[in-house]
Order: sequence, then C-alpha cells, then structure tokens
Amino acid sequence: MSTIGFIGLGVMGGHMAANLVAAGHDVVGYNRSPAKVEALVGKGGRGASSVAEAVRDAEVVITVLPDSADVRGVVVGGDGEDGVLDHAPDGLLLVDMSTIRPDVSREVAEVAAARGVAMLDAPVSGGEAGAEEGTLSIMVGGDAADVERARPVLEAMGKTVVHVGPAGAGQTVKAANQLIVAGNLQLLAEAIVFLEAHGVETGPAVEVLAGGLAGSTVIDRKASSMLAREFEPGFRLSLHHKDLGIVADAAREAGVVIPLGAAVTQLVASMVARGDGGLDHSGLLRLVEELSGRRT
Repeated sequence: MSTIGFIGLGVMGGHMAANLVAAGHDVVGYNRSPAKVEALVGKGGRGASSVAEAVRDAEVVITVLPDSADVRGVVVGGDGEDGVLDHAPDGLLLVDMSTIRPDVSREVAEVAAARGVAMLDAPVSGGEAGAEEGTLSIMVGGDAADVERARPVLEAMGKTVVHVGPAGAGQTVKAANQLIVAGNLQLLAEAIVFLEAHGVETGPAVEVLAGGLAGSTVIDRKASSMLAREFEPGFRLSLHHKDLGIVADAAREAGVVIPLGAAVTQLVASMVARGDGGLDHSGLLRLVEELSGRRT
C-alpha cells in the first residue's frame, strides 16, 4: 500500500480518492474547498491544508484538476505559490489524471523530469458513475516502468488501465475519447427527438438500439436521463466544451480535419454561451428539441 497525496477532490477526484482509501492506501487529500477535504476525511482519508502538506510524505501524488493552467500552476507553481515539485520527496511518482492539452502535459512532464520527478499523464473516461464505482477507463502516457509502478494505484480506481505511449499520449487518447462521446451524445439526442416525433414508444426503442450495432456506453449511461429530461451534471457541458477545444487545437496542430467533431463542438459551444454550461452533457437534447421546434 502507498502513501498518496491527492490534489483535486471535485466531482471525479472525490470518488477516486475514496476508492483509494477503500483499497487500503493512505490518502492525504487537498482541495481549495475545505468541505471536499472533510468529506474525504469522513471516508477514512487524511486532510491537508496545502499542496506542500499533501506532497511532503507521499510516494505517489495524483492531480485531478480542471484545466491545463491549473495543472501547470499546481505542479510547477507560480504567482508566488509553491507547486508539487517544490516539495517532492525523492523518488516521487506524479500522476496527472486531469484532462488537459497534450502539449502542456509533455511540457510539465519535462519540467518534472528535470527536477527528478517521474510523471505520467493518466486521464480517465467513465464519468462520475465510473469514478464512484471504480470502473474508470484510464489511458496512461509515460515511461513503461513508471506505468507498472503506478498500476496497483490506478487499478483501485479503474477497470481498464492501458499504457498508450510516451508522455502526452494519454491526453491525446482522452481527446479522441471526448470527440467520440460528444458525437454519440449528439446523435443519441437526435435519435430520441426523431423517434418521439414519429410517436414511437422511446423506452423499448432505445432498448433495442442498445442491443444492436448502435449500442454504446453513451446509450447505457445517458439515454434514461435524456428520456426523463433530467440533466443534473455528472459531466458538465462546460467541461466538455473545454475538452472539445483541446481536440480542435490538437487536430489543427496535426493537420487533421474533423468535420463532424467541429459541428458538435459548435453545438456544445452554443449551449455554454447561452448559460447552459452547468447542465450534464446529455443536455444536448434540449438544443435538438429547440432546433426541431419541439420544445415547449
């Protein structure tokens, strides 16, 4: 079992840290919101009042943060604040499980290596339900030996842990994941509105679709909330908007054309711009209804 510093106890990170505690690890959690730290302590973890306190005695540090700038700031430091690297003990393994730009991930990994800290990028897929259940899919970039060292820790949070390449590769695969998920969500929303317009009983229709070639985890996880028009956030549209920006930048950098991805990116952007960024990303259904003149 490892002593793990865990920085970022939000919707995903809180569940992930709790699963590490349940697996027997000594988890020291830090979050800018003290209530999130207290929640982890209530589940058997330990609380830290600063990044330095979370990192000081850790063998592994995990970060789950909102965006690229947050990861750079927490790991490297800046604006008068120390980062993880300023307090890293010898032999520390840093695992960033945020979703950020691949180029930033590579940049931070290079800085960490220069300071004697091994770093992996290990973003996740599976949403809040997967984080709570410990069934996340984890795509890991970095050195193979470091991946094997981290594997017992990662397997406490995820069902599928795959080494996908060197530093930054995990973030590249996560970008592809978010592209596919956004497309599936949009097409599922369109299919539901289409079925309803024809008076089809949607429950059985979705059931048979899920059992055929159209079946997907998106249908399994999101169809029921779309049918019920319940969009409490498991993964907010504002975060998917951020992720699709990462996809667009990385695609442009590689000279890759993503026409369907570009279309759904604009649809997600329009919902965020009008104030719906706090909805779950299955809330794309609302826009399809409106564009079809079917929302009352």
